[in-house]
Amino acid sequence: MTNDADAAPAGSYAAFGLRAEAERIEPGLHLVATPIGNLKDISFRALSTLAAADAVVAEDTRVTKTLLAHYGISTPLVAYHEHNAKVIRPHLLARLEAGATLALVSDAGTPLVSDPGFKLVQEALEKGVHVTSVPGPSAVLAALVVAGLPTDRFFFEGFLPHKSGPRRARLAELADIPGTLVFFESPRRLAETLSDCAAVLGPRDAAVARELTKIYESVRRGALDELARALASEEPPKGEIVLLVAPPAEGAAQVAAAELDSRIEEALTAHSVKDAASVVSAATGQPRRQVYARALELAAGRGK
Repeated sequence: MTNDADAAPAGSYAAFGLRAEAERIEPGLHLVATPIGNLKDISFRALSTLAAADAVVAEDTRVTKTLLAHYGISTPLVAYHEHNAKVIRPHLLARLEAGATLALVSDAGTPLVSDPGFKLVQEALEKGVHVTSVPGPSAVLAALVVAGLPTDRFFFEGFLPHKSGPRRARLAELADIPGTLVFFESPRRLAETLSDCAAVLGPRDAAVARELTKIYESVRRGALDELARALASEEPPKGEIVLLVAPPAEGAAQVAAAELDSRIEEALTAHSVKDAASVVSAATGQPRRQVYARALELAAGRGK
């Protein structure tokens, strides 16, 4: 998720009748949530922390530089991402152990959600460094509360595998989770992912949240198969996507098991156990080992 400078009026912190003053904060690692689109979603505490830190550690300094400039903050930036983490992390930890105050941000939203900050936090804690959170925007929660799907329990998966086979296999592993499923997805893979979700998870409601908090924010709601057909007939949407899928209905696991048995039984009429397992696994996205084990049971029951 990235910030959209156009989503807020041009100006600085002072434009809101405030000044980005560096109030005293405790040395250590401060995990600062930043806007996912609208720059006005930043909190007063976040601005104060960013201004007071010795450095802001950012996944993409170009993105964070825009945010800091918008609010007149001149704190030095340090790039920390998956490509340089092994080299930069020891230097950051050394600074923290020496008493520095560092603010860790992601490109946008809450740090450590689909970004490389976890190992830094983990090692900082192991070394006894003070770690605290400055909460704020989150694409996951922003999408969850507007989707119109159950919010009492949810499971954040992040990005699914890029290819259909592994994606279906992973969806099969998630199928019985009794909560709303939340994914990040690329616009160009969205239609295929929706189709795989419909095939593996069965009839469920879903929502596609796009460009949350930005000018062109939209949320499309409907059944998985309907959304899959609609998106397949359109040009890929632009912007950043959060895909949400409703929990399974009560008794859905039993129905799914019965349907799987039916597919295996049908496949066994024309194939060996091994080949039947491969055919059904490919068609349903269920793990081949699981399908093969069930096919052996069914074949034994038929006297094969």
